[in-house]
Amino acid sequence: MIIGRDKEQRELHEAYESEYSEFAVVYGRRRVGKTFLVRETFNYTFTFEHSGVAKGNMRMQLRAFRDSLADAGMGKVKVPEDWMEAFSLLRQLIRQSKERKKVVFIDEIPWMDTPRSNFVSAIEYFWNNFASARKDVLLIICGSATSWIINKVLKNHGGLHNRVTYRLSVMPFTLYECEQYMKSRKIQASHYDLLEYYMVFGGVPFYWSLLTRGQSVAQNVDRLIFAEDGKLRYEFNELYDSLFHNPEKYVRIVMELGENGSGMTRDELVKQCGLEENGRTSRMLEDLEECGFIRKIPTYGLKNQATFRLIDNYTLFYLKFVKHNTANDEQFWSHNYLSSLRSAWVGLAFERLCFLHIRQIKMALGISGVVTNVFAWRVGPSADGKKGAQIDMLIDRADNLVNICEMKFSHNEYTVTKDDADSLHHKAERFVTETGCRKSVNLTMVTVSGIAHAGYWSEIHNSITSEDLFKT
Repeated sequence: MIIGRDKEQRELHEAYESEYSEFAVVYGRRRVGKTFLVRETFNYTFTFEHSGVAKGNMRMQLRAFRDSLADAGMGKVKVPEDWMEAFSLLRQLIRQSKERKKVVFIDEIPWMDTPRSNFVSAIEYFWNNFASARKDVLLIICGSATSWIINKVLKNHGGLHNRVTYRLSVMPFTLYECEQYMKSRKIQASHYDLLEYYMVFGGVPFYWSLLTRGQSVAQNVDRLIFAEDGKLRYEFNELYDSLFHNPEKYVRIVMELGENGSGMTRDELVKQCGLEENGRTSRMLEDLEECGFIRKIPTYGLKNQATFRLIDNYTLFYLKFVKHNTANDEQFWSHNYLSSLRSAWVGLAFERLCFLHIRQIKMALGISGVVTNVFAWRVGPSADGKKGAQIDMLIDRADNLVNICEMKFSHNEYTVTKDDADSLHHKAERFVTETGCRKSVNLTMVTVSGIAHAGYWSEIHNSITSEDLFKT
């Protein structure tokens, strides 16, 4: 049973029903469920299905391709000498097929592009000179190595330029989808527990599939991440190694962003990470954003300035607690569950969770149909002694209003203090003064359980709770 992915399935079905041949690219981070999506959509039935061999050389890749041809009914054929011959055999298989639409699914395709193999040229020739000249081929390629997919296919300036007709970026689950998945597995968990799981694992379906019934959040986290044989103990390195060629610089970027919760500009990242001031850096940032690891948030009032933030919760958790866990405490999370260490982390993690659910926040504000832009904004101390201000989430609305959003994590209803109210009013005052914004400004709080009707609660114009974040 597939959870969510309605839009992606509709697009794949549309491609299948097209009167022309179609070229679909399915990509996304490791463990997000790309292969499962394609197989479930087509009920595990393909004219030809193949998966690249991890770390295999060209000869191993070609031998595996031959075996997949045999599995598809090609019969006994010798191992192709090169990729041009391999795709020539695939053409023969397609010609022999009696199916109305020939669905060709090639998974983990980046692994097949070994050095000096001319693989990309061969698949270009297959599509341009054979498949696109017919009306009955649906070619689906898939892979976790996002940088390869983007640069070798989606941004190809050669024979594959503008050839992709369907582009499906498979993103992690939302809270709503995670809740549906847990129900499908008969795992009982409160919304508070689901929030905490999400703040550790993000919305990656595979990570959620490892959760065990009858264990608390702390027990599951310890078992999967901190135990010596934990299935996710070494996931961080495997994750970035699988997604990016030469992942060291990508890891350096996310590590730097992990140290700077308020985000960094491109210039700051270039300086701190020792990156080159060229297109390569821009491509790395785009790759990380495509995978959902970071988000580029424009700065209000400055067209050419933006802040990059780490929003992948698994990466944030790993950098905060696992990377430097030299004590090798296999029950680290249970032992620190009520500590100040965890308390400091949940605030930032909840904020990142909110950034992944901006659509739900807009729904709660009743502005789903209103054109909006989400910005960040910050200013340093003024010449007359006013302290600086930082707004992490600012929703600029076409209906002449701006929401300044503040995210607060607490188990029970949140009590707005005088310091909270003063801080928000200060941010609003400096924002209006510095930007010249003429729209009305609403102070908005996103909390877990709502705002207690005590203290300075009446200073807040909009209150959004975690229940709103669980909406579809």
